[in-house]
Amino acid sequence: MNLVGGLLAVVMVVMGMWECSSPFPIPTQQVADHVSGLPGQPSVSFNHYAGYVTVNQPNGRALFYWFFEAINKPQNKPLVLWLNGAANLLFLESPVGVGFSYTNTSSDLSHLGDNMTGYYVPQIANLVVEKNKIALKDHLINIKGILIGNAELDDETDQKGMIEYAWDHAVISDAVYDEIKKECDFSSLKLTKECNHGLDKYFDVYDIIDMYSFMEEGSRYLGTTLVPIRILMFILTERMSNVLFMLMSLDFVIPGQVAGMSDAIEKWKDAPFSILPILRQLIAAGLRIWVYSGDTDGRVPVTATRYSLRKLGLRVKHDWTAWYTNNQQHKLDMMILLLMHVGGWTVKYDGLTFVSVRGAGHQVPTFKPREALQLFQHFLNNQTLPSKPF
Repeated sequence: MNLVGGLLAVVMVVMGMWECSSPFPIPTQQVADHVSGLPGQPSVSFNHYAGYVTVNQPNGRALFYWFFEAINKPQNKPLVLWLNGAANLLFLESPVGVGFSYTNTSSDLSHLGDNMTGYYVPQIANLVVEKNKIALKDHLINIKGILIGNAELDDETDQKGMIEYAWDHAVISDAVYDEIKKECDFSSLKLTKECNHGLDKYFDVYDIIDMYSFMEEGSRYLGTTLVPIRILMFILTERMSNVLFMLMSLDFVIPGQVAGMSDAIEKWKDAPFSILPILRQLIAAGLRIWVYSGDTDGRVPVTATRYSLRKLGLRVKHDWTAWYTNNQQHKLDMMILLLMHVGGWTVKYDGLTFVSVRGAGHQVPTFKPREALQLFQHFLNNQTLPSKPF
């Protein structure tokens, strides 16, 4: 299975949404979706399941999921939904057309923008919050919070920050930067021809470097996306694309209308210009909200995210401070050297926590797995990241 590009750094934590198999009678579908083993991989001490969730039967659309039970007492653990885990962990490849998720009708999706998880995860969370207000007690979804990584939050600040980050990191020239600053009004719903001319020059740079990690040596094209060489070699050597599951469909219904997708993304009118108003609603509802950012990502850079969060106008509770990863012991002759590693920086606002991850690209767990796991665990446990070496 090719997981590259299928894992987007977004997490939604809920309680009681998944009934783990171990202590309960096992439904037929659950047996069919059980994964007994993977080629070339060792056996594991937990159950995991993979299958399809039908989201639009008339158009033949289905999302691929991969669910991992917690090792100990999964029936008592929360569910973590990781959108395109510790706790029970459910990966969902979305939107339709990503990874193994599919549609049986053609021309349903074309050139959909990257990193839209920052938009639809808060909207899903807000839908749950609103439906909980009118739901029966037995139907409540005990949603705890959302964790969003390198995700688009606001069209104006996302684009402004993207250009400024590239100029600040010596990726584009003064001339290109000045042209974009002069011609582009990112608060407008439609960009001018002159603005697009400048943006074309900006995007040309990413034919030769990896936009998703400025520090990563990239291979030219795998499809249309730059992929780090080590990941490309993994795909070729392990032949993950040949690892398939025999799967059956499940019916799954979310209240509310799913808007159609258009071939002409320029005419897409059903997405909000900014998700910040919904974030304000989720803050008011008391949800735990963390936003994190790998600081070498050029697609949704840390600069853009900080501009977006500033736009929220939240009060700072704990100001900008470094956070640390675990000490690592190294033997040096007769001495033991303790390496104190700065994982990044963090600031806590009223109702929202921002975390930067030092040296990580767009998909933080790919580049900094130790730091990503630590951030993930602290989010789940509602703990502040360590501000001193430990």
